[in-house]
Amino acid sequence: MNIITSEAHFRQRVLKYSLKNGVTAASIRFKRSRQAIYEWKRKWDGKSWHNLVEKSHCPHHHPNEHTAEEKEMILRRYPRYKDDMMLLWDSLRKSGYTRSYTSLVKVVRKWVQPEIKKRTARKNKPYTRAEYPGQKVQVDVKFVPSYCVTHGQKFYQYTAVDECTRWTYREMYEEHSTDSSVRFLVNLIKSCPFPIREIQTDDDRPFDRFAKADILVIVNARIWAWCQMSDGG
Repeated sequence: MNIITSEAHFRQRVLKYSLKNGVTAASIRFKRSRQAIYEWKRKWDGKSWHNLVEKSHCPHHHPNEHTAEEKEMILRRYPRYKDDMMLLWDSLRKSGYTRSYTSLVKVVRKWVQPEIKKRTARKNKPYTRAEYPGQKVQVDVKFVPSYCVTHGQKFYQYTAVDECTRWTYREMYEEHSTDSSVRFLVNLIKSCPFPIREIQTDDDRPFDRFAKADILVIVNARIWAWCQMSDGG
């Protein structure tokens, strides 16, 4: 328990005592002014001590803080000189920057680095689910562990899952190659109870030969690997 938390618990004890014995008695016993106890009572909700935690008294702004133009200038040059702050400071001074080196370091740690992280954060695009059978069929290949096979032979499991109906089709092959992929897709098309509009895979290299062949016009869409939302999840 830190000092701020312990002070909040102490204020809660003072307020609970004042509810039973009055504010004056609480002020005499805990040696706190009546004005302070009344101020705590206005903040307290009667249950939790979190409302009694002392808030920071630091000002949100001050007259000598970095201006928006100075922050943008630092933000533009920081990616180039991020490994050497002294070179960044020297480059900014040549462009009219008049702040000290310590002020530059503080504003970089407090504002520039979080701003760059926020601007470069990846934003996932909304994924559109399949609306009818065959619109999106997810295809994936997994290696079968050796302890699952009695004679120790290597096998690869090809799995196709229809995103709309969750219809599943599986086959086992001894190798993960283009020929195995083509044979699997041909058998998939023959066994599927509905026409396939799009096949989605996280690795389209084994399916290049199928995409170029004149077997059937099917869209081969590439999806992100290790993405449960778009990989049949």
